[in-house]
Amino acid sequence: MKTTLFSFQFSNLLGTVYRRGNLNFTCDGNSVISPVGNRVTVFDLKNNKSNTLPLTTRYNVKCVGLSPDGRLAIIVDEGGNALLVSLVCRSVLHRFHFKGSVHSVSFSPDGRKFVITKGNIAQMYHAPGRKREFNAFVLDKTYFGPYDETTHIDWTDDSRCFAVGSKDMSTWVFGAERWDNLIYYALGGHKDAIVACFFESNSLDLYTLSQDGALCVWQCDTPPEGLRLKAPTGWKADLLQREKEEEEEEERETTIRGKATPASEEQQGKVKYSRLAKYFFNKEGDFNNLTAAAYHKKIHLLVTGFASGIFHLHELPEFNLIHSLSISDQRIESVAINSSGDWIALGCSGLGQLLVWEWQSESYVLKQQGHFNSMVSLAYSPDGQYIVTGGDDGKVKVWNTLSGFCFITFTEHSSGVTGVTFTATGYVIVTSSMDGTVRAFDLHRYRNFRTFTSPRPTQFSCVAVDSSGEIVCAGAQDSFEIFIWSMQTGRLLEVLSGHEGPISGLCFNPMKSILASASWDKTVRLWDMVDSWRTTETLALTSDALAVTYRPDGAELAVATLNAQITFWDPENAVQTGSIEGRHDLKTGRKELDKITAKHSAKGKAFTTLCYSADGQSVLAGGMSKFVCIYHVREQILRKKFEISCNLSLDAMEEFLNRRKMTEFGNLALIDQDAGEENGVAIPLPGVRKGDMSSRHFKPEIRVTSLRFSPTGRCWAATTTEGLLIYSLDTQMLFDPFELDTSVTPGRIRAALRQRDFTRAILMAVRLNEKKLLQETLESVPWDEIDVISSSLPELYVEKVLEFLASSFEVSRHLEFYLIWTQKLLMAHGQKLKSSCDWNRYNIQYALAVSKQRGMKRPSEPLGSEEEADASDDEDSLHLLGGGHGDGDDGDTLLV
Repeated sequence: MKTTLFSFQFSNLLGTVYRRGNLNFTCDGNSVISPVGNRVTVFDLKNNKSNTLPLTTRYNVKCVGLSPDGRLAIIVDEGGNALLVSLVCRSVLHRFHFKGSVHSVSFSPDGRKFVITKGNIAQMYHAPGRKREFNAFVLDKTYFGPYDETTHIDWTDDSRCFAVGSKDMSTWVFGAERWDNLIYYALGGHKDAIVACFFESNSLDLYTLSQDGALCVWQCDTPPEGLRLKAPTGWKADLLQREKEEEEEEERETTIRGKATPASEEQQGKVKYSRLAKYFFNKEGDFNNLTAAAYHKKIHLLVTGFASGIFHLHELPEFNLIHSLSISDQRIESVAINSSGDWIALGCSGLGQLLVWEWQSESYVLKQQGHFNSMVSLAYSPDGQYIVTGGDDGKVKVWNTLSGFCFITFTEHSSGVTGVTFTATGYVIVTSSMDGTVRAFDLHRYRNFRTFTSPRPTQFSCVAVDSSGEIVCAGAQDSFEIFIWSMQTGRLLEVLSGHEGPISGLCFNPMKSILASASWDKTVRLWDMVDSWRTTETLALTSDALAVTYRPDGAELAVATLNAQITFWDPENAVQTGSIEGRHDLKTGRKELDKITAKHSAKGKAFTTLCYSADGQSVLAGGMSKFVCIYHVREQILRKKFEISCNLSLDAMEEFLNRRKMTEFGNLALIDQDAGEENGVAIPLPGVRKGDMSSRHFKPEIRVTSLRFSPTGRCWAATTTEGLLIYSLDTQMLFDPFELDTSVTPGRIRAALRQRDFTRAILMAVRLNEKKLLQETLESVPWDEIDVISSSLPELYVEKVLEFLASSFEVSRHLEFYLIWTQKLLMAHGQKLKSSCDWNRYNIQYALAVSKQRGMKRPSEPLGSEEEADASDDEDSLHLLGGGHGDGDDGDTLLV
């Protein structure tokens, strides 16, 4: 278990599908790339899966730019920090800081340049190539012209020019090269900030859209082929200039300064624009400000989103309305169209909503929405395939752990959900809420079939169901009582009294019908559900109890208290077996509005959620901190700390205040810059933990609200301020830093074989990728040790070994030995290999094609005897067997 715990890696982010920033489709048009906080999630629409890239930025992601070939992405956060990411190997290639807040980033269609808008300027960089470079981002030109912040970028199809929109109601057309007849051109005609600007296909004609819902159509008198490079002034000056440039540097930044009203002499012989038409979206005043737009050049489709949640589809340049639909009453933050023009992606940051709409069939391809408030609780289904979450928004959502999508949302609760749990069958979800009800939901018919209430209204803070699924218990926050209902009849069976404070946690013994209840009265009571609901034991604590949980075998009880301690108890004898002091492990950060340091504020912080690991040897603890701590129960030591977030856009992330925010008047965070001079100091509402909603600008506080270990033991999940984070052992290892180790030699491999260290020898042989050496290593393993070695191989090396075995079936004499290897590997790793079946499919297609060719040759080339025919048939079947993963039922049956 020691190696297992340290092998958990971040796997996926659920519960949140979109925060803010621009949406992008991949180049094939089958996936949507969505910014979620300081992470990026890729939604595969064809295969119905979502996957979060294993990388984080320092602040929330603000914009994402994709290269035309879909291999690279530039991710920029709110602080101007940029990541160059390879979408193929899902890793960070380069880090860069643009020294300012970047609004948008866009690659040129040829992939050689990219432009970013920062403040009132636009900067063009050389795009990183496929060769290794010392500096991936090299500044080429800086463009001046707009007087206010720049908003949008669009390129021509030939990458010769690009347009930039600005908040000063102007649109600027700049040349990517030093064209003689087009260096810059300023366009007006709007009365509000420019939201988007788009070039027409294979033309310099332009469409500009402003925030007040106006569309201007601009016609250029010059085709793209009419742009001329600036001629040199003289061969001597050109030669001197070239020698000077070679002496100084190979590439030098140039600056282009545009003028809104250039002189008439400068306009002679230059490119000219004229406005053909001007259209308005909100003629009748029904729509609010235009907030987002996207244009597909091939099919001339314009999609516009508005602050009222309405989006339009128009055909340009005639401005014919195709559709007018409303998705919500919240502002549409981003719009994107895929490469074929069939799917439209819409993002609403207010609701955390992501939609993909197929406009021709008028149907949803994807419709996902996370909790638009904090998630409070979660629970795994008994088989580990589903996760149910409850939030402060009163919604109960069920997520599929394999696909990452929410497939059902229950909205019956009218207040925040405080607890969720599955029954033992896995088909019923029981939830408790602050609205005074406990509800049971059926996952077969997706309905609320039971509603449990108390005789007088009360707020329920927690819920628990026994192992049989017949008894439902809920703890009250205001009456200090525990209510017990029957799942079959829905009747109230008993009201357990005895606690003198709010009930903070309930948990049933997995092996017995004994209920443990934790309360703020510094006690944990054990109730016997069989013997007249009586209290069997009362465990006295040193502080208020905040969470309670049983070990999977029911032989131990863990309790988290307000003084940041975790105490362990023997429930049979009511004896404390150990305790852990976790105050120093929390390491809470200092909030911006705190008057005291984090060291002193940590006295009021404690663990608020507990969970045992699947084997019961360790316990996971989380609370008002960015860390999840894993403790060894028997040794009572800290084994590992997981940092769930490094997002500085959240509050209480840093231990010390940033000195740059300290002025002679105090902390800048205490001054509301948007407020007037008289009410300039922000006074937070008392008791607010999720961010002060009374302020114009608030930062939610980082915390962990719930932790659960999967029944399979392969992953665990945490509900946090960032969303639902899943840490798993099944993450695919895409990069092994030890592959390029110079110590891996054939001599080392043979030495490991002599020492009978077969696993290490196989790993080194796979890294060297020499077939003869790998064959020697595999055939040196005794057949009775194949099972143990197969289970210890990492997934990446399992695929390599299977590829070698598949290629060796036709040429090796040790057929049975290799079949044993294949069987043991598939038995140990077949479940994880089922998802990756691309090369398996191609090999099977190749095998079928070969078999057809041989079938065509058989009439002209008859075999000599029946034995030879049988051997040929066996050879075909073995070729089919060795070529794949065995992901289908037929393949598995054939193997066995």
